Amino acid sequence: MFYYLLKYVLLGPLLRLVFRPRIEGLDHVPSSGAAIIAGNHLSFADHFLMPAILKRRITFLAKAEYFTGPGVKGRLTAFFFRSAGQIPVDRSGKEAGQAAIREGLGVLRKGELLGIYPEGTRSHDGRLYKGKVGVAVMALQAGVPVVPCAMIGTFEAQPPGRVIPRIRPIAIRFGEPLDFSRYAGMEHEKAVLRAITDEIMYAVLSLSEQEYVDEYAAVVKAEQAAAGAEKERRFPRLPLS
Repeated sequence: MFYYLLKYVLLGPLLRLVFRPRIEGLDHVPSSGAAIIAGNHLSFADHFLMPAILKRRITFLAKAEYFTGPGVKGRLTAFFFRSAGQIPVDRSGKEAGQAAIREGLGVLRKGELLGIYPEGTRSHDGRLYKGKVGVAVMALQAGVPVVPCAMIGTFEAQPPGRVIPRIRPIAIRFGEPLDFSRYAGMEHEKAVLRAITDEIMYAVLSLSEQEYVDEYAAVVKAEQAAAGAEKERRFPRLPLS
């Protein structure tokens, strides 16, 4: 019930007013039955903008950190995400990927829409990164279509680190559903999973027109963080006075 209160009364109208989203290809989203919406991930606002414009309810797999933050802010964030029907997924450890797949399949088997960011994390620089194959596994095991989606302008509106978004128009584009039934029963073939994932990411890229990086975003982030830490160690900042 709180999901629909947020969508139609509390948050949805505010998001439409602030971002004035231009929607393209909404008719590509199935009006019934299970499907995966696979999109790029540029901003914290993405979690709320897509549900606000879709006619159907969509459930996202959200990182567990959103549900475990400390203090009043952490509790409010956890309450908000749970009330919005989002599912926490622990992204650490060897079983993290399998846990996400199990949760996602549970949503799809109920005939619902599942939202996935194949990159696995938000883009830190606005570019589109290599997708992880979990989306392909779920598409094959559940036998559902994948609808590519591109968020455009949300990085400029609310880049990483910015709490209050800038007021500016954005666009949300949906592409034609991708059917992978020709690969039925091949969800354990690594080459097939990679091919499916790359096809999904290419469809997202065609919609978003971002620069593409053939590396995992999390790996690039870690490398840049390590390089920054090494630079700080070698050339520490001197006090101003």
